[in-house]
Amino acid sequence: MQDTEINVSEENSGSEPMIIAQNLVKIYKTRDIEVLALQGLDLTVERGELMAVIGNSGSGKSTFLNMLGGLDIPSAGKLFVDGRNLFEMTARQKEIYKRQTVGFVWQNNARNLFPYLSAIENVMTPMLLTKEKKRRERAEELLDIVGMSHRKNSRLGELSGGEQQRVAIAIALANNPKLLLADEPTGSVDKDTADRIFDIFRRLSNEMGVTVVIVTHDVRLSKKVNRVVAIRDGRISSERILREQYKDVFSADNISWGNEETQDEYVILDRAGRLQIPEKLLKKLELKDNKVTVGFEEGVLTIRNPKSAEEEKEQDIAE
Repeated sequence: MQDTEINVSEENSGSEPMIIAQNLVKIYKTRDIEVLALQGLDLTVERGELMAVIGNSGSGKSTFLNMLGGLDIPSAGKLFVDGRNLFEMTARQKEIYKRQTVGFVWQNNARNLFPYLSAIENVMTPMLLTKEKKRRERAEELLDIVGMSHRKNSRLGELSGGEQQRVAIAIALANNPKLLLADEPTGSVDKDTADRIFDIFRRLSNEMGVTVVIVTHDVRLSKKVNRVVAIRDGRISSERILREQYKDVFSADNISWGNEETQDEYVILDRAGRLQIPEKLLKKLELKDNKVTVGFEEGVLTIRNPKSAEEEKEQDIAE
């Protein structure tokens, strides 16, 4: 893959964060049931940031991704992307937003690719809706950046799953997005292809200023990004930040990205002063109900099993 310099997005026009979500709520209703998918999610993503969103099935991560892409409408709260209020957009404004601001990479390649077109024709297709004049030249540049120039005339059935995914990334970049959303982009590819896909995302972020948000279950991928946000029960429960010594060594052979602890983890305090304690720590408390005692001792916030705290008091009195 050549190291071609591509100007994917225009120079950022503002210094405000790319994404601002405040107390975001999403309720899905049917005739018989009501599901609370997001319940007070707060998140800020800076311009040019490369980050991942993780969480169990039903945690709300895909709902949040669809909201960022303009495919779903929040029920309450605030959501700004690139300085635009997604709550106040008309249908026409949202179409322009999806066409000009955001790009998608789906796990299911059928959502990205037309099987009867060649790779280069697939990349050129979104440009039919833009003012791009040199569509073929632009498509060739994008295929070069994802390492697929040599397969530009191949159709879907002639490409491997990893090759299809790289073409899908080129398609997502065809509209010069400022925000790239990727839903399980390495879910169906091998390790080497996953590494190559990550290198593409990292380059888009570092060299071209594209903000990249990835929803993933890929442990190796999530341990390489600068920030990982975990969603649990519709809220941000924790964040992991890449340690300084790992920020420039992604191709090092001596690092086991799936096993090594490359990030520091932080529990997130939400706007209402609530936090979600990691499940492994809750088990250690051996709680019999949902009550804990909270204290502040010598500059340290403590959370204890009420029974243990009571036993300590009794022991102090006895002494």
